[in-house]
Amino acid sequence: MLVTILTRYGALLVEAMGQTLLLALCGLFFACILGLFFGLLSVLRSRVCNIISTIFVDIIRGLPMIVLAFFIYFGVPQFVNNLLPGGGFTLSALQAGTAALALNCGAYMSEIIRAGIQSVDKGQMEAARSLGLPYWKAMRKVVLPQAIRTMIPSIINQFIITLKDTSILSVIGFPELVNSAKNVVANTMRPLEVWFIVGVMYLIVITILSRVAKLLERRLNRGRE
Repeated sequence: MLVTILTRYGALLVEAMGQTLLLALCGLFFACILGLFFGLLSVLRSRVCNIISTIFVDIIRGLPMIVLAFFIYFGVPQFVNNLLPGGGFTLSALQAGTAALALNCGAYMSEIIRAGIQSVDKGQMEAARSLGLPYWKAMRKVVLPQAIRTMIPSIINQFIITLKDTSILSVIGFPELVNSAKNVVANTMRPLEVWFIVGVMYLIVITILSRVAKLLERRLNRGRE
């Protein structure tokens, strides 16, 4: 029966895995932008900026992903349509899923970026400023390039977590791997075999990403020696 499922639905599941990777990549892309913005706010010598960053991180990290997904997919269009009656504003499952992943992952990325920046010796910034570089130029040309070296393994690990979190977005109908697997189970009535195949697919992709993270970490560590 396992071979039959692979023969009949293998292409569908592979396509669904592609959708899963697409969603995870889109979410991580926007999460990096959010994380960079709030990560920089958290290291500024401004109490207001620090508070804004802390509020964002605490709120998003305190919300379950499924609640965030439902709020964006159902709540945001309702709120916009209440403000603009007759607008007919809607969000696709991809748009809502990307936003939910970006916000959730962005809160964790913010902490990764903050820790990466703080891991760079303060003397680097002071030396750059003493040479006449403005703060933001020194941050962009001196501090961030060094911080990124320490952040890359953590960013890949966060991508792995984000990839697994995409399974939650089956609740809003996005055709990722878990949602497609549910349809296959409904058609075949063979949950054991279907979920075994899905588990193996996740395991293969996540194992590859984990190996890449470890390889990068070893190379970065050798570069510091």
